[in-house]
Amino acid sequence: VQLQASGGGLVQSGGSLRLSCVVTGFTLDRPAIGWFRQAPGKEREGVSCLSTLNDITHYSDSVKGRFTVSRDAAKNTVYLQMDNLRPEDTAMYYCAADLGHSSSYFLCNSHPGNWGQGTLVTVSS
Repeated sequence: VQLQASGGGLVQSGGSLRLSCVVTGFTLDRPAIGWFRQAPGKEREGVSCLSTLNDITHYSDSVKGRFTVSRDAAKNTVYLQMDNLRPEDTAMYYCAADLGHSSSYFLCNSHPGNWGQGTLVTVSS
């Protein structure tokens, strides 16, 4: 099982970025998968999660209305579209999956067993 995240970078406040996570070793038709972030000195938080079983999404209050998680099952890829970015969104972003559960809420509020490497997002003011 591997998750490969990419797409981070430097963007100005109000700008947009799209992160991608290519997965191998499992298919996007049942597990929950999503995005976590960790800023310096802060705990890791689940920000956007998706159930690949029923397409139910869960977002943290801090990103609701600005971030959108989606998948392309044919490409084994999960995306995080981030709009109206703010300096407080600056963090290392990780994709993660829970192969034993399908609940997006559960994933975002748990410690998943499968992680990818992070991709850094920096939002300047």
